[in-house]
Amino acid sequence: MKNILLLGAGKIGAIITELLSTSNDYHIVVADIDADNLARLPKHKHVQTYRIDVSDKQALLKAMQDKFAVLSAMPFQITRQIALAASEANIHYLDLTEDVATTQYVKQLAESSRSAFIPQCGLAPGFITIAAYELAKNFDTLQNLHLRVGALPTYPSNQLKYNLTWSTDGLINEYCNPCEAIVEGQLVQVPPLEELDNFSLDGVDYEAFNTSGGLGTLCDTLAGKVCNLNYRTVRYPGHRDIMKMLLQDLRLKDKRPLLKQIMEEALPITYQDVVLVFVNASGHKDGLLVQESYVNKIYAKTINGKLWSAIQITTAAGICAVLDLLATGKLAQQGLIKQEDINFGDFINNRFGNYFSVAA
Repeated sequence: MKNILLLGAGKIGAIITELLSTSNDYHIVVADIDADNLARLPKHKHVQTYRIDVSDKQALLKAMQDKFAVLSAMPFQITRQIALAASEANIHYLDLTEDVATTQYVKQLAESSRSAFIPQCGLAPGFITIAAYELAKNFDTLQNLHLRVGALPTYPSNQLKYNLTWSTDGLINEYCNPCEAIVEGQLVQVPPLEELDNFSLDGVDYEAFNTSGGLGTLCDTLAGKVCNLNYRTVRYPGHRDIMKMLLQDLRLKDKRPLLKQIMEEALPITYQDVVLVFVNASGHKDGLLVQESYVNKIYAKTINGKLWSAIQITTAAGICAVLDLLATGKLAQQGLIKQEDINFGDFINNRFGNYFSVAA
């Protein structure tokens, strides 16, 4: 049995705790400063809770003693402190961050690490990266690779057609920060909330627009190998225009704490949601110009008698599957491991990765 330190007992930390503890292969110490979050966690013989201030480095290092790995389900602003402590403690490190600057910092730490550092283990980046690379590597020459992901309420009931389903800080961050892309073979930065496109799937209309962080490390990996590469977030039509008005016209992008307060007081959490994953690749194969797509919808599901949202399931399943692959020796045990280094077949056939199975 592997001893795991999980930092963060919020919406995602709770389901990570559920999945890992009921597998009976992991003993989890869940640490958070919020006693209420800790009290809401699943009760299981393989779960311990621990109050900690992550800014206290010595307390953090003490919590990491004798652990196989640390999993960060904390806000992206705190991730650097956790990664640095993991490097000093020589334990494996996994996170869920979509923040580009934070990932660059983690990559630097991984260069001299004696343990594995695996950032971006969630949904986007995370599973979307693994699925996209699986398509991309099958082409002789790759022309376009388009990634689209959305976590959407099944029953939208407000003008934004949106409910809070994950980190509000992370949501605002990806709506405000510059976005990486490859355009005509050149690595560029494109503005968030722009390049709006519309599409229909299974009779439902959607829109998609630039957001930050979803490509993970794919721009580096596919540099010189793809003509056009981009990532866009999927929402119901009309969402982008309202967010653009709030962030840009009303300048709330400069008052992020205020925007967070407004959203968390006005938009309820929902556990009735759907996660849409859509990858489209085109290029040459055997002398022919062909297109291949990966499309998947994951819905909220009852696990062990409790309803969990689709975004909770997909985010937690991602990091749990990667941990499983690391623990069973299917991933390198040292240095940086990018999401595209993870074999799609190994991931999707894993007991946690199987939550992404189209047939499930």
